[in-house]
Amino acid sequence: MASPKVGIIMGSKSDLPVMQQAADILVELGVEFELTIVSAHRTPHRMIEYAERARDKGLQVIIAGAGGAAHLPGMVASLTTLPVIGVPVKSSNSIDGWDSILSILQMPGGIPVATVALDGAKNAGILAAEIVGATDNAIAENLQKYKDSLHDKVMDSVKDLEK
Repeated sequence: MASPKVGIIMGSKSDLPVMQQAADILVELGVEFELTIVSAHRTPHRMIEYAERARDKGLQVIIAGAGGAAHLPGMVASLTTLPVIGVPVKSSNSIDGWDSILSILQMPGGIPVATVALDGAKNAGILAAEIVGATDNAIAENLQKYKDSLHDKVMDSVKDLEK
């Protein structure tokens, strides 16, 4: 088995139903990944170690999902030079998800985090695959097949509607 190219991390196990969408699309696209829990607030030393070792482990991208105050993506981005994709998660302690969105989106200059929609882990997985696919032709081909299938679904709907 190849080493993982994408790290999927989340602040707590309650984020797993959302973050599983990233894992599922990465499986579909043939991208190796690892998935774990790393809390910025409850396990800060684990977060620091994860971010600082990510490149040495062969990761090329980190997807970080978090709800509520949602500091995980930004803190990880401050500790690594790898691209970080933030997934705001509408959690039980969230203010309609806006707290998570703004916590991930409003990063200070110099610490970018690519941010997807609320609970948008599937798009985070696709974006991570595109980053990996920039230098991996097999992944790029899988992405093209996936995007072609999206086109075909729309065209099938057009034909169905015309009937």
